[in-house]
This record gives sequence, C-alpha cells and structure tokens, in this order.
Amino acid sequence: MINKDPYNKVILTDCDGVLLNWGYAFSVYMESQQGFEKRQEGWGSYSVADNYYISKEHAKFHIKMFNKSAAIGFLPALRDAAYYVPKIHKELGYVFHCITSLSNDWSAQRLREQNLQKIFGETCFEKIICLDTGEDKDRILTEYQDSGYLWVEDKVQNAECGLKYGLDSVLFEHGYNMDNKQFTKYPDWKSIYEDLKSA
Repeated sequence: MINKDPYNKVILTDCDGVLLNWGYAFSVYMESQQGFEKRQEGWGSYSVADNYYISKEHAKFHIKMFNKSAAIGFLPALRDAAYYVPKIHKELGYVFHCITSLSNDWSAQRLREQNLQKIFGETCFEKIICLDTGEDKDRILTEYQDSGYLWVEDKVQNAECGLKYGLDSVLFEHGYNMDNKQFTKYPDWKSIYEDLKSA
C-alpha cells in the first residue's frame, strides 16, 4: 500500500520500463537493424549485455546509439500507462516529475519530451529531467530528499537510491526485479491508481 500524504501531489517516475516500452523498441532496433537476437522472449535480466550475449561495452554503445536516434521519439506507452497516468493527473490531482537516464544529446531530449506529451498530454509532466545515458540518479534525487514523494522505478538500484533519500520507492514489475522483496511491486498503473485513490 502506498503511504501518501493527501496534500503531497507530486509523483516522481522513471520513464523507460515504467511509462514507455523502451525494451520493445530497443529489441526491434537490435534485431531488425543490428542483426542481434535476444536469448529469450521478454527481459529476463536488466542487463542488455546479458540479454544479447554481448560485452558490456558493446551493449553501452548500442544503448547510446539507440537513445539518440530518431526512434526515441516514437516509443509506445508501457501497458496501461497511457490511460491511467492521465487519469491519476486529472482525477486525483497529481503532477509528475519524470527523471530519465536518456542522453546528453539535445535532440534526443526534445524527442523524449514530445513523445511523452503526445501520449500523456501536455499537463501531466511538470518536469522532464533528462540525464546522460546510464547516469545515476542520486544527484537529482537529492533535490527531493525527505519529501516522501512516491518514486516509481523498474531498476532496484534506483529504488534503493530513492529510499536512501527519504522517498516512497516502489517497483514497476518486470521479470528482472521479481525476486526483490524490499519494495512493493506494481504490475500496472491501474494498481498504482487504485492505491492512490484509497490512500
């Protein structure tokens, strides 16, 4: 159950794997444009290197190239996010601050903003903060220290970082974080909406 202050109407959220289906789009890029096949359907590991049997350096290269390509502006919404994120905003009065480790490339950042606004509308996101590819989120999360804001992530390490800074960290459920017992996991945005509504 989310522990929410009814007057605390800011939700911090990751983007890829929480709002947008980066994994699907990246798989299309790797398979159709780069000739790599994933070792199994879905994402059994958070690591691209593990999923494609390539080195970490090779994986970082492809992630950086994909994240600053035109494709980054056309990622589809993940699961039911396109319906429930605007519903949380309009019906429950929350605004979102998106914190995404995308790229330092200016064009990629604008494409991310446009992608989010096209799917979720122009008022859901009060802030869209784009960090470099794979950059840790500590520096940004310190700005929200001890706010108790809800922090929605798919990466366990980033959820732990949020907890360290006094945030209400939860995980968006994926195969690669199912073993984690520390954080509440949500399979979809409907579940988050229902907990927020009843909090």
